[in-house]
Amino acid sequence: MDKQFDAIMSMDDDAKVAYLQAFARLASSDGNFDDNEKAFIKDLAENYVLPNDRLDEVFNIDNDEQIIANVSQIKNRRAALELIKELCYLAHADDELSDKETLFIGKVGQAMNVELEKIEQISNWVIDKIILAEESKIIFEEV
Repeated sequence: MDKQFDAIMSMDDDAKVAYLQAFARLASSDGNFDDNEKAFIKDLAENYVLPNDRLDEVFNIDNDEQIIANVSQIKNRRAALELIKELCYLAHADDELSDKETLFIGKVGQAMNVELEKIEQISNWVIDKIILAEESKIIFEEV
């Protein structure tokens, strides 16, 4: 297993719910939380062995403050860094990083004691990976 999966699997169910809530919140921040996005998060919950009776909590995303409070219980540094990475990937998926998304990711990171400099470093790394993937398509004529 990889380090990301091990870090997430080592968390208790409350921390897994918080992890997935942050993901669901960012996915819905554009005002459109479609069935494909929900199905993806349900698949993640299944992969993380989250009990089905906890799934409703994942999608109960009434306000950012509650999610921020919930993610503060994620104490595993690797899991916290992986969450920031995944949120950055999700935020960049539509090629448009909004101020709202940036602020949310920053708040999530700080709630888990991830420094703003580290969040910026992860975000830049994600952008570089996305750019390299696009360049690869051009170079290898996969466009």
